[in-house]
Amino acid sequence: MRPVTPILPTPLRLEAPADLAGRGVTIAFLDAGFYAHPDLTLPHDRIAHYVDITRPGRTRADLETPDVSSWHGMMTSVVACGNGWLSRGLYRGVASEARVVLVKCGHVRRVAHDDIRRGLEWVLAHRARYDIGIVNISVGGDYEASYMHDALSQAAEALVRAGVFVCAAVGNAGHQPGHPVMPPASAPSVLAVGGLDDKNQLAFDDYDMYHSSYGPTIDGLQKPEVIAPGIWVAAPILPGTPTAAQADLLAKLSHAPASELRDIIEAHPGVDEALDQAAHLEPPLIRQLVEARVRDENVISGSYKHVDGTSFAAPIVSSVAALMLEANPTLAPHDLRRLLITTARRIPHVPVDRQGWGVISPARAVEAARQAARGSGAGD
Repeated sequence: MRPVTPILPTPLRLEAPADLAGRGVTIAFLDAGFYAHPDLTLPHDRIAHYVDITRPGRTRADLETPDVSSWHGMMTSVVACGNGWLSRGLYRGVASEARVVLVKCGHVRRVAHDDIRRGLEWVLAHRARYDIGIVNISVGGDYEASYMHDALSQAAEALVRAGVFVCAAVGNAGHQPGHPVMPPASAPSVLAVGGLDDKNQLAFDDYDMYHSSYGPTIDGLQKPEVIAPGIWVAAPILPGTPTAAQADLLAKLSHAPASELRDIIEAHPGVDEALDQAAHLEPPLIRQLVEARVRDENVISGSYKHVDGTSFAAPIVSSVAALMLEANPTLAPHDLRRLLITTARRIPHVPVDRQGWGVISPARAVEAARQAARGSGAGD
């Protein structure tokens, strides 16, 4: 059931420090596709580079044309680093001033195991050129495999050894037999992120789990290490799509006077079939249908909807890691991993194997990063 309160912005629900925004940090995203969303490009374009592993000839200009494969990566990158341009700053990511490198390694129908590996190898080869400090992976491999023999897992391990923090979604198979964790989330040096259901509220005592995958992995490793919001997450709607037209219409109807509802629907034929068929009804019945359509389609506004999945929990953790690097650029991947784990808070009634060390705490993690800087004398 949808919460009765409006969807809370991610920085608010995590009580993220307001003085940091990932400045000077670059996060690479591996996903099925991307789009140059205004939350990343306005008022300043923060897309440092775009590459398509599957079609090397594609260019940055291809990000201007939305297609069905653009959805997932657009949402993951904006959840982490969007500045909320289309919501006047309300639905921004935690790292709203970080730069992004977008690495397309598949399409909507499939992201292949080996193409994720190729994407990671591209990041390894270009990390210095684009100053990449963090990699977010919201896609998973095709099969379980030991990190000791799996090339995808080995590529992730190589990145960590090279000084890049790697964060991956653990998967959404917690309700399935075996609840498998696929590479690269199963690799030991990768921080695997599960999903939290915070019920769109701030009361920690009421927190619960999303149906995330969890270990032990094929190598006997316990995953995930931490959890972050995996449901009720505000994410952008891909502009220029039927979904965008529908959300815009529903948003208009939600705020229109009763006397205008019928005229608005008749002025937008073909956008929502259920509304077309209801245009002859009395305004109170149209209003009820609009409310039901908003709920069913997860609409927040004409530009945003709420989504679920560990695909969105992982970039939230990546964005917190960006704040930590802004606070202390000397942190190595193992430092980020350790501090995120040791500052997390466990949900008392949830089994440890499902939540790892618990819910990330941005304020505590950033303070730990600052303390590490003071302890090492960084900045003296």
